[in-house]
Amino acid sequence: MDKLLEVKNLKTTFKTKFGDVQAVNDVSFQLDSGEIMAIVGESGSGKSVTAMSIMKLVAAGGRIEEGEINFQGKDLARYSDKEMKNIRGAEISMIFQDPMSCINPVYTIGYQMDEVLRFHHKELDKQARKERLIEMLHKVGMSNPEHRLKQYPHELSGGMRQRIMIAMSLLCNPKLLIADEPTTALDVTIQAQIMDLIKELSQEFKTSVILITHDLGVVASVAHKVMVMYAGEVVELADIRNLYYNPKHPYTWGLLKALPRLNMPKNSLMPIPGSTPDLLLKRQGCPFFDRCSYAMECCQNMNSPFFEVEPNHLVKCFRYHSEFRE
Repeated sequence: MDKLLEVKNLKTTFKTKFGDVQAVNDVSFQLDSGEIMAIVGESGSGKSVTAMSIMKLVAAGGRIEEGEINFQGKDLARYSDKEMKNIRGAEISMIFQDPMSCINPVYTIGYQMDEVLRFHHKELDKQARKERLIEMLHKVGMSNPEHRLKQYPHELSGGMRQRIMIAMSLLCNPKLLIADEPTTALDVTIQAQIMDLIKELSQEFKTSVILITHDLGVVASVAHKVMVMYAGEVVELADIRNLYYNPKHPYTWGLLKALPRLNMPKNSLMPIPGSTPDLLLKRQGCPFFDRCSYAMECCQNMNSPFFEVEPNHLVKCFRYHSEFRE
């Protein structure tokens, strides 16, 4: 497959009154055309900030300090806000966590969806745009789409608003779709429907997807590969099968052990002890050191490089160094 996105050594920092917070620290990965990659980890691990950095939508006080964001051969890290306006929505789209906060409550669904086409496809007349909106609402499974265009956000359920957001993000057939925890506010049944919908639309439009979630169970049947993040760093990167059946990093083991299963004995969930580190505190060693049952002395003083334990399976842990395997 062709390489669509390559992120190299990305570092994003937030300046606060207490000091600088390194929210994303030396993150690198590659995404091919039509590929679905999940980014998983606890809250505060840097998943959403990585996505916002790709979109150049880092919140006030934040800045991209280092690294490259090569999208179709163009380094977006060097793009101005004006240049990014032509990229966002047209070539890269994003589905945010809470659809209610992303849709303006005082405008109809049709007006807000049409705004995307008016900005990026000025060659389309009003009738052509309306036909495109109706077609896209059909594709995301909305009943009576012509009527939905006249409704306001508060008249729709959470699942319907999420489908509207997906339809809006795909209107211009973007090459890359970033879905930031798109099922967080939905019940389990609707979650499954939304995930299946994202997978189907990705295949139909040949759109690459970055799926951000803290739930490994959500991505099992959707993603091609998974990137595990902790404290702003990538700790493991592997295809979906290897990550589930042959995980390598102790943090990934902890995430999988904390995942509920239907056939597991009662009271057998094993939470990861402790809490995520304070990113304001500067440290030299592995950020997972304090919570790791397998930590060694070297882990406290040095941060491990990546080791390729098998083809396309990278892990950031000294356990896989040739001198420490014993």
